Amino acid sequence: MTITQLKYVLAVAEYRNFTIASQNCFVTQPTLSMQIQKLEEELGILLFNRKKKPIQLTPIGEKIIMQAKVIVDESSRLQDVVDQQKGYVGGEFKLGIIPTIMPTLLPMFLSVFNKNYPKVKLKIEELTTEEIIKKLTEGHLDAAIAATPLENKLLTERPLYYEPFVGFIPDNHPLSRKTTLNPEDLDIDSILLLEDGHCFKESVLNICKSSSKKENQQFILESGSFDTLIKLSKEGLGMTLLPYLHTLDLQVDKKYLRPFNKPEPAREVSLIFHKAQLKIQLIDALKKTIDSVIRGAIAFYDVKIVSPLNKKKGA
Repeated sequence: MTITQLKYVLAVAEYRNFTIASQNCFVTQPTLSMQIQKLEEELGILLFNRKKKPIQLTPIGEKIIMQAKVIVDESSRLQDVVDQQKGYVGGEFKLGIIPTIMPTLLPMFLSVFNKNYPKVKLKIEELTTEEIIKKLTEGHLDAAIAATPLENKLLTERPLYYEPFVGFIPDNHPLSRKTTLNPEDLDIDSILLLEDGHCFKESVLNICKSSSKKENQQFILESGSFDTLIKLSKEGLGMTLLPYLHTLDLQVDKKYLRPFNKPEPAREVSLIFHKAQLKIQLIDALKKTIDSVIRGAIAFYDVKIVSPLNKKKGA
């Protein structure tokens, strides 16, 4: 039995197809099939029901897969132990980012990080918060960037910054004459929201004080894109709330923006990783880079995001 054989088994279990699994393992399909067959012969069992389409795990195969995941994950951590001891900043690093943060934060730090740490191979996925928690706890991600707190005892959260919410108010909206907003001004039924699965939607609902009467509305829309919400808002179909960094790229539409009075409602954005994570030097390097670009953005754009240090001081 080898680690390679177990990796092949896990790939087939994930893709339920020998050909696709072999492509993702960068080996030929006959090689992968032969190695899995050798493992089955050694164990004296069948891991897969090959007569089913797609391929299915046998009952004993389900149990073997659970143990194989543990073995493969632990084996990969051996190199992490060595790298940590040496202080080496390199190798593969799998990072998840939620959709409401990816478009604004990633362009700010990616090129800087790549330049400063050329030996690191970043693999970045855009994932919902729910997907991030699952992948972090299962060992499929090394770290993630998401809105916090998540209140998960298995995960460590390192705050990166606090990002205020900003109102986007079209000319014909009842709030358009206001220069600043208060949470009690908001009517949830006039706010265009992101679709379910986005934690930003939950943050908006928490800010709003009024209860929904959506059954009386002419239409109900939930989008996965801030750009769509902005366009619909400009058509007079309601207002929306945006994260502050998203407003920096707006040009002619800046006239529709309305900040909140202090204390401004804001979301905490954090770097998250499993408490058993060993790639701490990589996590430290990533946080150092993001801290640096955020400080630079604050100085250059006079942006209203707040660093964790200033937050603790009450700023």
